[in-house]
Amino acid sequence: MKKVLLVDDEIRMLDLLALYLSPKGYHCIKKNSAADALRFLEIDKANLILLDVMMPDMDGWDACSEIRKHSDIPIIMLTARSEKMDVVKGLKLGADDYISKPFDEDELIARIEAVLRRKEGNQGEIMFNELELKQDSFELLYKGVQVQLTKKEFSLLGLFLQNRNKVFTREHLLTSIWGYSVSTEDRTIDSHVRNLREKLRKTGFPIDDYLTTVWGLGYKWVDKA
Repeated sequence: MKKVLLVDDEIRMLDLLALYLSPKGYHCIKKNSAADALRFLEIDKANLILLDVMMPDMDGWDACSEIRKHSDIPIIMLTARSEKMDVVKGLKLGADDYISKPFDEDELIARIEAVLRRKEGNQGEIMFNELELKQDSFELLYKGVQVQLTKKEFSLLGLFLQNRNKVFTREHLLTSIWGYSVSTEDRTIDSHVRNLREKLRKTGFPIDDYLTTVWGLGYKWVDKA
């Protein structure tokens, strides 16, 4: 079970975050100050931190900077502030992502999954019916022959292969792959999926048997094993 450290000076926000995350299988540790969170990290660890920016005594930016002195644990900043410079400041201090309050539950879960996936899935290989996805070198092979993909196409394929039989909405895919590109539209997903299908179809891989469209929702990679 993934352990998530929740850091916010508002008890109601801590309770709300736990309400969202616990049913998804996350074990939530609640701390209502940055100092308490730092003390926790001295004796224990977590898989990810949701860190509020606007807190008394020590704000989230300072806390993020302190954490980064000794840990590369993924950090998502939570704040009511959404100005571009705030986002840039958080990222420069070492935050992995940034989400503004009030946020959508699905978007929060998608961002957490995306950050954890980037952290844990940057290396290794995924094999599927003679497809070989090399995540450390961004290579895709089919029957030993390299298939040229763009970075976004590669990320989409990796997401599908790591989550077989799971339906991804277009919004979820946008959040997971494009992250901050809020101006990106649903048709961008459709275009990338179409290109991915065409490239794999040309290699002889039966892509249409596996990468399916779920009408009205999005896409799913069907594992027929």
